[in-house]
Amino acid sequence: MSIKGNSANPSMAGKNLARRSTHHHYISGGLATIALGLFVAAAALAVVKPSSHIDPPALTQTSTSLALPTPFPEAPLKYSSPFIDETRIKPGDTVSALLQRLDVDEEGLLSFLTHDQSARSIYKLYPGRVVQAALNEEGQLVWLRYYHTPAATQDGVSTSRWLEVRPDGKGGFQASEEAEQAQTHVRVAEGEITSSLFGATDAAGIPDSITLQMADILGSKIDFMRDLREGDRFRIIYETHHAQGRDVSSGRILALQFVNGNKTHDAVWFKPSDGSGGYYDFDGKSLRGAFLRSALKFSRVSSTFGGRRHPIHGTYRNHNGVDYAAPTGTPIHATADGTVAFIGTQRGYGNTIILQHHGKYSTLYAHQSRFAKGLKKGSKVEQGQLIGYVGSTGWATGPHLHYEFRIGNRHVDPLAVDLPVARSLEGKDRQAFQAVASEHKQQIAMLAALQEGHIQLASR
Repeated sequence: MSIKGNSANPSMAGKNLARRSTHHHYISGGLATIALGLFVAAAALAVVKPSSHIDPPALTQTSTSLALPTPFPEAPLKYSSPFIDETRIKPGDTVSALLQRLDVDEEGLLSFLTHDQSARSIYKLYPGRVVQAALNEEGQLVWLRYYHTPAATQDGVSTSRWLEVRPDGKGGFQASEEAEQAQTHVRVAEGEITSSLFGATDAAGIPDSITLQMADILGSKIDFMRDLREGDRFRIIYETHHAQGRDVSSGRILALQFVNGNKTHDAVWFKPSDGSGGYYDFDGKSLRGAFLRSALKFSRVSSTFGGRRHPIHGTYRNHNGVDYAAPTGTPIHATADGTVAFIGTQRGYGNTIILQHHGKYSTLYAHQSRFAKGLKKGSKVEQGQLIGYVGSTGWATGPHLHYEFRIGNRHVDPLAVDLPVARSLEGKDRQAFQAVASEHKQQIAMLAALQEGHIQLASR
């Protein structure tokens, strides 16, 4: 092999080559030395073991003898509390059937309940009411309770009443009427209309009696038969009455907000200084309009105001009112305060009531099956008061209410007329109302926020 170097000094080229070779060997040897050192260090670390000379922590064992009571108490042979069962009365139920469902088999009890005057309140069984029975560990009756009046309100106080029957210790029974003042609780709820108002309130756990109040309160603002739309929303604060560990009745609505389409309606219960309580919007204006939009709480319009072909005579004539189709016996309510100007039969109208209201306003209610008890010409009626029941008397092809609205004896469309409004709060009453409304506004706002965030409240 030939090595090329400097032609001028060949010996110097060889020396340079020798120096480069020696330098390469120094580097290789250094790397090998470092690698060997690391290997030795790793090996040394791998064989290092923890010290086995660390003393474990000291353990102390202590025992104490306790003296047992003498004599040692035995488990009680009898339970201190009875076993309580309950059942809800169904249509067609008898006292015998109720006792059988409650596993009550007391000799002479059925005869006592059906014959003794002190137990006469059980003679009439109301579907939906509750009957409870308490039995001891031997299956013997401790007491039987029939909650015939879950709640009765008088002077603003709700009271629960029930019949209580107990063994008299002589082989017979004794009955007494008991009562307890119910406690008032406040609940909140919200919902959205998908098919109907009752469907939405049922889904929200709201009692039917509260739903009916909603329709009454906003009856002058919303026609719940025609104006409801899918997606409408409501928020509500209401009272319930609680006794004997259960809800026994519903109180009044304290505050309400209903979003109907693009309109929002508010209502707050307030009692002015004159002592007559009612509902007002958040601005302090009374919601008790001079007239309600409809005399029926829930129904449908079967014939509107204007010209039409008469269903019986077949001729084309003017229809001077609005017809609401409803089952026979549906309650009819006065749409405003007024005086009975006529009550009786009028040719094609059948059983008819005409109410004269303030000023030049009057209303007519025709085809009734019967009138409310006690009404006569000259009787004073209040807005929302029961005046009669739907029927098909006179010229009618089926049960419905024919309702007319007149201004100075001129017929106008009750669904289109601008109804008069009631007064607003003023002075000290307005200041007191604003304090009440402010609290309810915050609660309504909270419910709205939950609703917008799709957070569902727990059902009652």
